[in-house]
Amino acid sequence: MTVECGSKGLKEIPSNIHPSTQTVFLQDNSINQVQMQHLSQLSRLQYLYIQNNSISALEPGAFQSQQHLIELALNGNCIPLLNNSMFKGLENLRVLYLASNHITRLLDYTFYDLQRLQELHLQENSIESMEEHALAGLSSLALLDLSKNNLQTISRAALRPLISLQVLRLTENPWRCDCALHWLRAWIKEEGQRLLSSLDRKLICSEPPRLSHQSLVDVSGNSLICIPPVVQVEPLAMTARLGDDLRVSCHASGYPQPLVTWRKVAHSRVGPPRVSMRPYGGGTFELSERSVGEQYDSDTGSGMLFLNNITMSHAGKYECEASNPGGTAKVLFHLMVNLSNQQSRSYPPLDISQEPLYDMESMEFNSLSMATQTTIAIGISLLALTALLLIAMIYSKHHKRKKTEKEENILYVNDYSDGPTTFAQLEEYRDERGHEMFVIDRNKPLFATYKDCQVQGIYPALPQLIDQLQDQATQTLAAAGQVAREDNDLFVNQGLLFQHQMAYEIHC
Repeated sequence: MTVECGSKGLKEIPSNIHPSTQTVFLQDNSINQVQMQHLSQLSRLQYLYIQNNSISALEPGAFQSQQHLIELALNGNCIPLLNNSMFKGLENLRVLYLASNHITRLLDYTFYDLQRLQELHLQENSIESMEEHALAGLSSLALLDLSKNNLQTISRAALRPLISLQVLRLTENPWRCDCALHWLRAWIKEEGQRLLSSLDRKLICSEPPRLSHQSLVDVSGNSLICIPPVVQVEPLAMTARLGDDLRVSCHASGYPQPLVTWRKVAHSRVGPPRVSMRPYGGGTFELSERSVGEQYDSDTGSGMLFLNNITMSHAGKYECEASNPGGTAKVLFHLMVNLSNQQSRSYPPLDISQEPLYDMESMEFNSLSMATQTTIAIGISLLALTALLLIAMIYSKHHKRKKTEKEENILYVNDYSDGPTTFAQLEEYRDERGHEMFVIDRNKPLFATYKDCQVQGIYPALPQLIDQLQDQATQTLAAAGQVAREDNDLFVNQGLLFQHQMAYEIHC
């Protein structure tokens, strides 16, 4: 019933194990792979321990015959990546040990066939990311250990399938405390109390630097911010010749660092060219044949669109998209292909001054159908009419504004300060998505009473300059008795800036 083959220097699973065996110990050997043929005869196996070997590959369906297996130990090996084909046939598995491997990420539906799994040990790996559906199917899971990995964030959706969870371990990960962890902070204080130990409740922030070494639950919710992405593509349009190679850079900034993807924009008028993208060097990508409009894996931060041997099918629009928990930004790049150098019967050589540009997204107006031309003409007419209406509305509002009292020109700003505000405190006035608020510091008037020694040193004549400006303003007002009321009001409003009791520093 039990076979003990631990520490025997074995390089593969022995083939002469009796078929009725229920427990096999193969720990501390040099086994480097598990294939279907190694275990196909052991259909009654219930416990299999292959920890501390050199396994780097699990053949898809390797455990297809182990439908009675209850416990599987694969910890302490060299497995870099998991997928759902590795665990086919393990419908009755209860405990799975995968700690201390080289796993870097968890893909969607990896454990989907393990419907009765109760313990999943993934600690001491190098897991950096976990896709949203990576834990799908684990409705019976009671213990999940993700401690001592490289996780910076985790989504609420990823843990949603774990309806039976009783123990969750998340400590010793380099958590990035931004807006994506708002839910985790609230969850730890509420539902997480029954699932986390006292140590697990104190998840320590590694980023950003201002929150480093602080506990997530102790950080203010207003400090968990994200900066939405900003994308820049240079250039936005380009003309290439047939057979050329092309590179287009897409730079994205934001916090956390955005994920950048390229895709070809689909259109309905011309048959869809098929494109795909694969890594090319560091942050560089190459398009080959694949379906249009599909998203592709990309490096974070920035990506380089790289096109080899330009053909007519490459012409069109490409979209660079950058996304992070703070939002998504997109920029279009337009590629046109010049056919003048195509040496064929269909495309004879043309004079350089008359080179046409092959653009899959545009056509000559005269070549369009009459219905299309009529539709375009009507659209232009409607736009012109809309513009005229807008001009009339703007003029009307401007005319009414001239008649209003000068008090209506006062700018009102919400004052959220409870006292002097320093630069370090400004981030506390951001909302969850990182938008800034305006804060007035009433203790720092801008003029006359401002005592900053550096400013006095740089502008020693500032008070005299202000007095001169006020004198000039008084003389100008006395001499311009016939000036229109609106001009006078405007000048008086500007004069308010020199009344120190009404001027304050506004921190943004």
